[in-house]
Amino acid sequence: MKILLVADEESSYLWDHYRPGMLKDYDMILSAGDLKASYLSFLVTMANRPLLYIHGNHDVSYSRRPPEGCECIEDKLVVVNGVRILGLGGCMRYNLGAHQYTEREMRRRIRKLRLKLFMAGGVDIVLSHAPVAGYGDQDDPAHRGFECFLELIDKYKPRYWVYGHVHKSYGSNKFQRIIQCGDTQIINASGRYELEI
Repeated sequence: MKILLVADEESSYLWDHYRPGMLKDYDMILSAGDLKASYLSFLVTMANRPLLYIHGNHDVSYSRRPPEGCECIEDKLVVVNGVRILGLGGCMRYNLGAHQYTEREMRRRIRKLRLKLFMAGGVDIVLSHAPVAGYGDQDDPAHRGFECFLELIDKYKPRYWVYGHVHKSYGSNKFQRIIQCGDTQIINASGRYELEI
């Protein structure tokens, strides 16, 4: 299965310079947040494949006009072509904006999903906006990762953790596209990235 991962910054290659058939090889698209609804609607229309998304901290307009043809998997566990995908949008609370959570609030969200995770026999891909604490996050309050994500990795050992929020364009020498955490490959989907599983 080939999956297109997108987050944070619309890819001019896929949008401005789109050519018919560019997305035909993908089986699914996952959005880790902070993208224009019109961009996601465009991608799902051109690809004619499932597009699953979670909220980034800047996705406040989705409540008025969500991406058309796409499925929000916020606080859900879904199965697509046999792949179990868990959605946990938002980031660490740094002001009073939408889709921001304290460590305690995020831990509570995960706890509410335990039965679903048990019934599904675990999870293959976790899709989040925020990074995992210590794995691709940054020191400022807005871009810190969640400690409870480490607990989720330890307990369920997903094959992949896909996140956004930490942009490649920040120019930080700390940016890493792929980081290994035990058996879990952690992938920053900033811009676009192709995952084959």
